[in-house]
Amino acid sequence: MKDKKTAYITGGSKGIGFGVAKILLENGYNVAISGRKEKDLEDALLQLSDYKDSVAGIVSDVQNFKDEEKTVSKIVKHFGSLDIVVANAGLGHFESIDKMSIENWNDMIETNLTGAFHTLKASVEELKKSEGYYITISSLAGTNFFENGAGYNASKFGVVGFTQAAMIDLRKFNIKVSTIMPGSVSTNFNGNKPSKKDAWKIQPEDIGNLVLDLLNMNPRTLPSKIEVRPSKPNS
Repeated sequence: MKDKKTAYITGGSKGIGFGVAKILLENGYNVAISGRKEKDLEDALLQLSDYKDSVAGIVSDVQNFKDEEKTVSKIVKHFGSLDIVVANAGLGHFESIDKMSIENWNDMIETNLTGAFHTLKASVEELKKSEGYYITISSLAGTNFFENGAGYNASKFGVVGFTQAAMIDLRKFNIKVSTIMPGSVSTNFNGNKPSKKDAWKIQPEDIGNLVLDLLNMNPRTLPSKIEVRPSKPNS
């Protein structure tokens, strides 16, 4: 296992995280996925059973730094190293700011933004050893604001700024850092149920292939902030 590179993907049991995990497994990586619900991880691992020697699922809540510390320790013990981290875990509550609860605001900030910090903080020493890659999954909501999006916008604008500053801090250790900012993706996000009606949207495996492209890029070149959107709007 130690001769293969290892990726850790938060929020990897569904949606974008699962799509990234599947593409990396198909291309010879070890992959550890995490999530808050054991049942969701079990379902994801069942779908990835063709790669059972190369995939692991770990229950972890990115809001809890100690969870992330333990997760990184388990990954290194199991696979021998940690080379790529994809901070993907995220959620959204959409309502007018005058009606937004303190709980919903904190839930977004602590998962989307503080969670990305916790994941990096827990893994950065391993990434220094491997001269690895840290990638955040932000959103076009991190550059475009919209009605009922104040909390989500704040968290995703924050992720973009955090990732860009981290890139400058960590490049002296030969760690590459990028943020990917997708538009509409066919996932279960915000109550959506993926179906044929989502065919026009970005698919999770498209983001997986984009991550793979970043990993395969000549190390002299760093696409540090990437906006990606459907080629055509829904008609």
